[in-house]
Amino acid sequence: MNYLLPLFSVLLGFGVALFLKPKNKTNLKLLLAFSGSFLLSLTVIQLLPELYESKNTHIGIFIMVGILFQIILEFFSKGAEHGHVHGHDKIVKMPWTLFISLCIHALLEGFPVGQHHDLAVGIAIHHFPIAIILTTFFLGAELNKVALFIFMISFAIMTPLGTFISDSFPVLNNYYTEITAVVIGILFHISSTIIFESSEGHKFNIAKISMIILGIGLAYFL
Repeated sequence: MNYLLPLFSVLLGFGVALFLKPKNKTNLKLLLAFSGSFLLSLTVIQLLPELYESKNTHIGIFIMVGILFQIILEFFSKGAEHGHVHGHDKIVKMPWTLFISLCIHALLEGFPVGQHHDLAVGIAIHHFPIAIILTTFFLGAELNKVALFIFMISFAIMTPLGTFISDSFPVLNNYYTEITAVVIGILFHISSTIIFESSEGHKFNIAKISMIILGIGLAYFL
């Protein structure tokens, strides 16, 4: 399940956007708000306490490295990791900077999954609306269908690949705390940005607050 959930969530989102072509942006933003709060809650409730129990005095530094690294990735991806894509220009060729930065982000997210099974659920919920938004955006920009397929399939396998690498190379366990701290920094930045960007004008409303509370509650009882 650690491998399948993140993989199938992207493929499902890709299929939903490709065949159903959802038009209601409000529902997608509410789903994003739920996914952001769910992912943030998993990070704070499960991942963070475990790391600080390790007594590693440099955890905070590695978390900040993760936040900074994600900011650098977003310079190239333009915020696609949290559904922030826009524009109406036609795209003919594969957007390589977006592709590479998004794949790096997804790959790193997979590293702690082997020891935190619930994180696979969080990442799957996070990737589902992102896949819908990305596919819808590229379809609107008339990206070559072959390039679009390669993009989404590659994005889908990145997180399972990160989990596979982590499981297959025991030497990485020696740096588990540091790697997970970096990933926590990435998830902190992504999830908090999703929460604040999932409504117009960054305004909170009842529906959005309800989805955030639901995400927090489900993460707590998972």
